[in-house]
Amino acid sequence: MQDPFYTKEKRKKSSGMLAADAWLDSSLYESSQSLGRGWTRFQDIMSIFHVSGFKRLVVEMLSDGLSFFAIGCVLMVALALPAFDATATGEFNKAEDYSMVFLDRFGTEIGRRGIRSDDSVPLADMPDYLIKATLSTEDRRFYDHFGIDVVGTLRAILSNAGGDNSTQGGSSITQQLAKNLFLSSERTIERKVIEAFLAVWLEWHYSKDQILKMYFDHAYMGGGNFGVVAAADYYFGKKVQDINLAEAAMLSGLFKAPTRYAPHVDLAAARGRANLVLSNMVAAGFLTEGQVTAARRHPATPIDRVADANSPNYFLDWAFEDAKKLIETHDHGSNNFVVRTTIDTTLQKYAEEAVTSTVRDGADRYDVEQAAMVVTDTKGAIRAMVGGVDYGKSQFNRAIVSTRQPGSSYKIFVYAEALEQLGLTPSDRITDRPVCIGDWCPQNYGRNYKGSVTLASAFAQSLNTVAVTLSIKTGRDTIAALSHRMGLQADYPVTRSLALGVASVSVLDMASSYAVMANDGLKTPAFGITRMSTLSGQEIFDNDPDAPRERLLSETTVAGMNQMLRGVVTGGTGRRADVPGVPVLGKSGTTSSYRDAWFCGFTGNYVAAVWFGNDDYHSTKTLTGGTLPAIAFQKFMAFAHTNIDIKPVFGVDFVPVQNAVADADSALTEAAAPERPPSLTPDAARKLVLLASMFRASLSQGKVTTEARAPIPLASEEL
Repeated sequence: MQDPFYTKEKRKKSSGMLAADAWLDSSLYESSQSLGRGWTRFQDIMSIFHVSGFKRLVVEMLSDGLSFFAIGCVLMVALALPAFDATATGEFNKAEDYSMVFLDRFGTEIGRRGIRSDDSVPLADMPDYLIKATLSTEDRRFYDHFGIDVVGTLRAILSNAGGDNSTQGGSSITQQLAKNLFLSSERTIERKVIEAFLAVWLEWHYSKDQILKMYFDHAYMGGGNFGVVAAADYYFGKKVQDINLAEAAMLSGLFKAPTRYAPHVDLAAARGRANLVLSNMVAAGFLTEGQVTAARRHPATPIDRVADANSPNYFLDWAFEDAKKLIETHDHGSNNFVVRTTIDTTLQKYAEEAVTSTVRDGADRYDVEQAAMVVTDTKGAIRAMVGGVDYGKSQFNRAIVSTRQPGSSYKIFVYAEALEQLGLTPSDRITDRPVCIGDWCPQNYGRNYKGSVTLASAFAQSLNTVAVTLSIKTGRDTIAALSHRMGLQADYPVTRSLALGVASVSVLDMASSYAVMANDGLKTPAFGITRMSTLSGQEIFDNDPDAPRERLLSETTVAGMNQMLRGVVTGGTGRRADVPGVPVLGKSGTTSSYRDAWFCGFTGNYVAAVWFGNDDYHSTKTLTGGTLPAIAFQKFMAFAHTNIDIKPVFGVDFVPVQNAVADADSALTEAAAPERPPSLTPDAARKLVLLASMFRASLSQGKVTTEARAPIPLASEEL
């Protein structure tokens, strides 16, 4: 009997999701088990390589070494990418393909620049001893290495570390050729790496003889000559096939330092270098001592190139680059030009004498090695340019590079903007007190404050806090803009310390800027070329001296600035720059840590900017702009203003003292005031003084008759 209360329920069918869940669980379990077994097997395999103790140390070192090696390879490839680009173009560096004759302001030739090159002589026709002299000195293993002389490089590193002045370098001939063909003379690790890659590339693509021939043809040999063929003609007036052993040794000594050992620059150094080359030939086994004896006893004598050595070479290098820019803007169809410049060779000699003598006298006391000077007239024409103390040792032109800070000599822009924008005058008073911009609080040189002072007094004493206060009132951007309009070419950041001269300037640009004050507030950029033409007479460029000039500063501002600049010389930091009888105006400048010292100023006749410092930027011994730079400035201006009309300066009350003309008869009996005629160089003056003393001695001994004495003036009385 069926239970009336029983109800039969329908059984639910099993879901597919349950089966999927079971499959997933089992799969995950089996996978984890499989991975575990795999990891166990991997550990078993790796246990074979497990080391400990000393072996582990060795393995770790090898592992790290391989890692660094891989990183180095990647870095080397990255550095070599420029080398790949250089070879991909298939073009070599071109020697300067212009030839220029430079004339001074009066039309006298002062030098040449550009290419003198000749690659017409095959290697087989060159003297055997020229090849041997070059190999023995530059690369004795040239025919054995693959482009990089590993042994020579290691030897050079050890020699340099030991302070030995070796006559051989670390770069192979192939590396030097790579630099000449593809690279610049920049000395960086990156360039050396690229040079090494290029050297290997050259070895792959050219034979050893072809590389040596290109080296002889493309190497710079000094005096504007590229290659031994041009150098043989320039220095000895011979074909390279006709040079003797002594001359070949002198040429081979030029490859590493052509300007230093050029015989027309320093014959003694050139002969000394040639003697070392002869010793190298003996040491390399190319010649015996007996074979080189005659060359040692009769060293090479170059033809006379005195005029080139005495040329204003720093100026010529700069003018050559400037002239090439002018050529590029004109259609001329010629590679040979005559360039008329603004340089005055007499003033150039004065400037060189002032710079070198001042550096020589103060080098030890102030630990300073270099200086530069640029002189212009009040219209901007460059009359002298000195880019360093010795062009033969360093051709780096410190007068044109914008890498130095001007210090307080920059304050002419600060004060000029204040007078122009705020309507201030030199007699207006301002408070010298602590001032801060954010967390920067500048201090004065003496670390004290003067209280209420006139602008003229603050400028003469170079008070830093006053300059910063003025920059806050006018705005620093307007000061920077004025400095660029007046002559500064390089861009620099506008920072809180701008008023104190934290900017990048060049000596040339500072001369241009101060010339604005000397030229009544008109824009006065420095220039060195007045006319350029081809050898056939086709005019390329002709400077217009009467071209209109932009007014940058009002006459009121210029008058006020000139009064303050005069006060710096009469009662401020520039007293050493004063020249009796001449209205001298200027401003000194000294940078932090005494790295740079400046004096920039002008008279009614000339403008000059002077810089002193060190090439490696190390600090001097408390050298300030009011010492050596002002002294060099004063020496030049004293020379330059002898026997000329002294011109007034706008806004400055000054009565020039006219040069007195001594009576011809009294000149023989009375000592006249020391003077130098404008055409007499300092060296010539000293020689005349010596001759005068010798002449007096001969008179006292009765060696010259009274009749012979009468018409002869004593040179020293005029000096």
